[in-house]
Amino acid sequence: MTKTVVHTASAPAAVGPYSQAIVAPAGKTVYLSGQIGLVPATGEMISDRFEDQVKQSFANMAAVIEAAGGSLASIVKLNLFLTDLGQFSIANGIMADSLPQPYPARSTVGVASLPKGAQFEIEAVIVI
Repeated sequence: MTKTVVHTASAPAAVGPYSQAIVAPAGKTVYLSGQIGLVPATGEMISDRFEDQVKQSFANMAAVIEAAGGSLASIVKLNLFLTDLGQFSIANGIMADSLPQPYPARSTVGVASLPKGAQFEIEAVIVI
């Protein structure tokens, strides 16, 4: 899939590994549910460490994307949910290391709580 990055100087530039907007070609659009840092084999949180939860959430998301017939390059939109926005730079770094460029569009939201006491959740829209 060839994604086209939309960038305009009339809006603030991206301040991390994301694009202002992405134009995706016609294809099958898949809306992924949120993924938290649960270990698939046990259904338990991987650890209390924020970094571990982010990495496991990305791994869980990648598994669902692959099951849908896509790859991490298929992501056109991500939503990140953090219970502590002070940890944002960690999530940003893991995202930069995990995803190929061009980066998808992204929103990040601080939330009061997440299921199972998670500190991080990610959801995505992919086009394949």
